[in-house]
Amino acid sequence: MPQEVSISYQAVKSKVYKLVDAMVEGDKNTVEVQESIRRWWKLIHPSDRAVAQKYLLMVLEKSNSTLGAIVLGLPEVKEVKPARDLNMERFPARPDRTAVSSPV
Repeated sequence: MPQEVSISYQAVKSKVYKLVDAMVEGDKNTVEVQESIRRWWKLIHPSDRAVAQKYLLMVLEKSNSTLGAIVLGLPEVKEVKPARDLNMERFPARPDRTAVSSPV
């Protein structure tokens, strides 16, 4: 039986940053990151998933804001081109997932 993972803001942040680092270093590709996060999600007890999702969304939002600040803070950047286009149509809709709203 798989062992459940502990859910704290720090644990979620650590998981996200490890996956980001693995992609930056070239150790994992997009598919491997998706598989990793799915395996991790299955280890979270169903009663803890709302909190895990809340923390995950918080970390992703802050990370995205940080990346934007870095790009905007670059001196004399004429044009920023993504390494590859992010076509959101590639990502299937997930009707099995519900969003957790929080006043955070």
